[in-house]
Amino acid sequence: MTSRQQWTLIAGVVMTAIFGVALAIKLRPQLDLLEIGSKAPGFDAMDLRTNRQVTVDDYRGKVVLLNIWATWCPPCRDEMPSMERLHKKLAGTDFRIAAVSVDGDVFYPAEKKGSTEIMAFAGQLGLTFDILHDQSGAIRRAYDIFGVPESFVIDRDGVIVKRIIGAADWDAPVNEALIRSLLDGAR
Repeated sequence: MTSRQQWTLIAGVVMTAIFGVALAIKLRPQLDLLEIGSKAPGFDAMDLRTNRQVTVDDYRGKVVLLNIWATWCPPCRDEMPSMERLHKKLAGTDFRIAAVSVDGDVFYPAEKKGSTEIMAFAGQLGLTFDILHDQSGAIRRAYDIFGVPESFVIDRDGVIVKRIIGAADWDAPVNEALIRSLLDGAR
């Protein structure tokens, strides 16, 4: 190999490396996926019982089941009773359920439901935990939501310890044991 060929090869390798680093820097925000151990991203939603804006900060210091759902979603309806049973079992503790409806958000504008319809849905199921509404779709983007329902268990420090895509049996022994261990301070 001639000296010129060697320099051409070296220049090609260097340019490829520079391009690769630049591409990685550009794509990094898109590759920073939300996962177990991540800090729970912030969100703003309307608490439909109190008619006030709430954020993830309103739940700091608590163990939280953050559930993203919609009234038009049959699996969401199916899992809600188990969430209510768990909520009642753990009443009086630092456990909170924040169920955020995404009815009418930018991803499903045709499914537009207002607070009256969402609360009627919650009333039909006898739900007593926090019913929130995010019509902007911001929570979907912040939490990398693919569909509904999707849920996150968040510890007292605001760290995600479990993520479930799809409906879950929230008062099943495994889920209750996890939440009780987080309430007791175990990780």
